[in-house]
Formats: sequence, C-alpha cells, structure tokens
Amino acid sequence: MRRLVVEVAPGEYTVLRLPAGTPPPVALFTDAPGLVSVVSAPDGLTVVCPTDLALEADPREDGWRLLSVRGPLDFALTGIMAAIAGELAAAGVSLFAVSTYDTDHVLVKAADLDRAVAALREAGHEIG
Repeated sequence: MRRLVVEVAPGEYTVLRLPAGTPPPVALFTDAPGLVSVVSAPDGLTVVCPTDLALEADPREDGWRLLSVRGPLDFALTGIMAAIAGELAAAGVSLFAVSTYDTDHVLVKAADLDRAVAALREAGHEIG
C-alpha cells in the first residue's frame, strides 16, 4: 500500500438518522465549516456533520473525530479504504466511513483518536 497523508479535522462530528423522506436541513449546506454528508436510503436519511450543527434525532451518535485522506484520489486506485479499515481494526478502533468524489474519510470515536493516529503512523502513513 502506498503511503497516505491523513489529516485530522478539528472539532467533533455527529452521525444521526432522520426518518425516510425527511428533507435535509439547508443550514447543513450553508453553515457547515467542515464535512457534511447526507445519504438517503430506504431506512432513512443518514447525516454526518459537525456536532454544533447536528439536529436532535433518535438515533444520534455524538463524539466522532474526522480523519481525511489527502486527495484527490484517482478512481483507479484500489485498497485505500481497505488498508485504513484494516489498520484501525487491528488496533481495535471502529470506524464510520464516508467517501466523496475526491477522497475517503473515516470517523473514529474521540476516545479512540490517539490509538487511530498511532496505528496509521505505525502503518507508515503521514498524519497532517
């Protein structure tokens, strides 16, 4: 696996689910200082956003930290998410994955951030 540059974003993130058919709040797209992901599926609308913009929802998981692979990454590249997931799994760190057009992101619980960073460094990746 090639060496990746992984950046740790400031602040905490929230992952939440809204009922299917719920329109995403416009403020998420106009006020967000960081990554916002909204995925609509038959089981509901999944939102990942900075915690200070998160809506009250049930279920809702606070306390995530965002790690992003510096991109852009070519679509022909393989194994990037598998490598990161494997390295974190070996360190006992669970993750929530999000991909964008240009790169891959993983969220880890804030309590696991130091272990996640150490595991990625040990695997030869640069932490930016």
